[in-house]
Amino acid sequence: MGVTARCPSRRRLLASDGAGLSVIVWPGSRRTGFLLVHGLSSNARLWDGVSEHLAERGYPVAAVDQRSHGRSDRVEGPFDFATLADDLAAVIDGVFAPETAVVAAGQSLGGNVVVELASQHPRKVAGAAFIDGGFITLSDLFPDWETALAKLSPPSFEGLTPAFLERRLRERHPDWPESGIRGQMANFATAPDGTVRPHLTREHHLVLLRQMWEHHPADDAPLVECPALIVAADDPSPAGAAKRGMVDRFARRLPRGRLILVEADHDLHAQYPGRTAGWLEELAGEASR
Repeated sequence: MGVTARCPSRRRLLASDGAGLSVIVWPGSRRTGFLLVHGLSSNARLWDGVSEHLAERGYPVAAVDQRSHGRSDRVEGPFDFATLADDLAAVIDGVFAPETAVVAAGQSLGGNVVVELASQHPRKVAGAAFIDGGFITLSDLFPDWETALAKLSPPSFEGLTPAFLERRLRERHPDWPESGIRGQMANFATAPDGTVRPHLTREHHLVLLRQMWEHHPADDAPLVECPALIVAADDPSPAGAAKRGMVDRFARRLPRGRLILVEADHDLHAQYPGRTAGWLEELAGEASR
């Protein structure tokens, strides 16, 4: 039987290099907890729906704004994956009790960071979940960095108002719950002129994109020794064949990995928070055995 979730709070923690990290913390009494990690140019609020479901079940939850994202400090670097994983290790130490078995879940870029966390800090992670991420190897999808840059550069939001942006989000994602829409809106601040600005600057977006281009998570997959779960948004079209190849290769290299394919958007945790929470709770059960 579930329990009523208490209200979350915002906490500020310091990374090893002094960068301030903003973390949404949901209290819980269970001995398993969840660290939730967002993707590129996203923020912790995209995990609100999942966090609420898990907290209602009594789990402690921490959803982090990665450096230069959301309410965390805007820093000039570093943005390499080792540093990003060290940030997550600092959050685990700062939020969870030492005896808590922590399941780390990352979406998109966040999944790739969780690969680094689980491989480089294995004692801190009891389970690892990769939500349409972790397997991402951009150099497999594009023949060179210039092509990747041209295809994946962030769009311009210049001149857009919050009301216009919210309306467009609702049109594009009519099946999303309110938590997902609110989470997407939290990717932006409102400037003095009333228009939106992404929290992550374009400059930092491109630096992180280059880091993803250089990252080969399948190389580290054999080092992820804890129970692991991949939940990938399935693309049955011919264009999705390259992605499926990445997913399959990554899954095969995980010592204790399991794969779920689902028809969903890339931000499937925001689209289906209840289902995602259920998958994570199943993983927590595997990690506790």
